[in-house]
Amino acid sequence: MSQSKEKNRQAVALKYDVNKSNAPVVVASGSGYVADKVIEIAEEKGVPIYKDSSLSGMLSQLSVGSEIPEELFSSIVDIYVYFLNFKMPKGGVESER
Repeated sequence: MSQSKEKNRQAVALKYDVNKSNAPVVVASGSGYVADKVIEIAEEKGVPIYKDSSLSGMLSQLSVGSEIPEELFSSIVDIYVYFLNFKMPKGGVESER
């Protein structure tokens, strides 16, 4: 993979706790090597991975600890519903949009 593609790769990890926040919160975000590590850790923990470069671009502009803005609720809900209806194999799952 070329260096420019590696630098453009982005990953954002979200967490939602209904008892602690009103919306999903960015818990990790990065590009290039950091994105690879976020994905690697998610895979190790069996966390589902969803690829959407447009959405990750928007989410990566948020600071870690920030709730996602209301304008992105619909996109995030679609992803959560997708994974709720998807039976995950051992070792996590990766989906691309």
